Amino acid sequence: MKSMYLAVLTVSSVLAGLAFAESQNDPGVSATEIKIGNTMPYSGPASAWGMVGKSEAAYFAMINDQGGVNGHKINFISRDDGYSPPKTVEMVRKLVEEDQVFLLFQTLGTASNAAVQDYLNERKIPQLFVATGAERWNDPKKHPWTMGWQPSYRVEARIYGRYILNNLPDAKVAVLYQNDDLGKDYFIGLREGLGDKADRMIVATKTYETTDPTVDSQIVALHGSGANVLVTVAAPKFAAQTIRKVYDIDWRPTHFLANISTSIKAVMQPAGLEKGIGIITATYIKDPTDPQWLETPEYKEWHAWMTKYNTSANVADAFAIYGYSVSQTLISVLKACGNDLTRVNVMRQAANIRDQKLPMLVPGITISTSADDFAPIKQMQLAKFDGNTWRPFGEVISGSGS
Repeated sequence: MKSMYLAVLTVSSVLAGLAFAESQNDPGVSATEIKIGNTMPYSGPASAWGMVGKSEAAYFAMINDQGGVNGHKINFISRDDGYSPPKTVEMVRKLVEEDQVFLLFQTLGTASNAAVQDYLNERKIPQLFVATGAERWNDPKKHPWTMGWQPSYRVEARIYGRYILNNLPDAKVAVLYQNDDLGKDYFIGLREGLGDKADRMIVATKTYETTDPTVDSQIVALHGSGANVLVTVAAPKFAAQTIRKVYDIDWRPTHFLANISTSIKAVMQPAGLEKGIGIITATYIKDPTDPQWLETPEYKEWHAWMTKYNTSANVADAFAIYGYSVSQTLISVLKACGNDLTRVNVMRQAANIRDQKLPMLVPGITISTSADDFAPIKQMQLAKFDGNTWRPFGEVISGSGS
């Protein structure tokens, strides 16, 4: 009788211990699962970026097959917001209030994230590694629950501005940009890079709305300004249109293209590979079409994952590498949390990354954060399109500072 009592007591103690451990975790975490919420433009004008979400789901599927994170499987709930901020608000509220997710990860779009930033911060729910490079994600004092991942748009645009100053002193610059915070951040950064010569060098600007059918009229107008340099800040659909139209009207400017739209599969091929020769961008991830990576262990490991888990993706699509890499960062943060799977600890670990190296980042580029620095990636390398792939050139450089 005594031994049976002890056995029951022991089992009860273990169960009570598990219940206590679970009670220390926040909503979205059970003894076996972590619910992670996400919104992506699987439809609409920015649907090419939907491959990012599909790749993240594929990466978490691999992690689950390997046993999950500290014994927890990832339940990745990704909803389509069509790149529409009102729809993002609806989907994020559903994820938080109905699905009871632990955190939001990689919600895509500058305007979309801005629409839910205060809502998530007021509820102290991590809005982690958002898929946008706006400066506003690096504001830990005002928004301590929001953190970016990729280099900021202003950092990238400063790099273009400095390159123009150093290499194209007689430049007459035309700028096409999306009429929202995404485009405005790039334009601010470009002016910062050009410094006191910005007013003289920038001779024309045009914007577009994501509801516009084409940007052909904007390109014609910019061509008419006499510009010999073009900076294009556009979503994939409009970037492809720009490349094609610039070529078709026989305009041959030195063309800079925002990194967000350099996918071979989603942009360069639809535009026409020959029409993009000579375009310059800045990058931080390895391009999957660049021959220099094909025989490396890192590429082979990524390719093996692609062929097993991410079969809907094309191996030429850099968005698949983006999704793979940012997912690795999240998994490392969750592992660092150990058994303390609380939202507070997630943000603490996310703000304590020290020179993290990821296999598919450009060599020399690492990830670092701190309690007062929510900008994980701060370096990029220039690359030029040769008709088949993006060829990196020059050194890895920082666009920080003004």
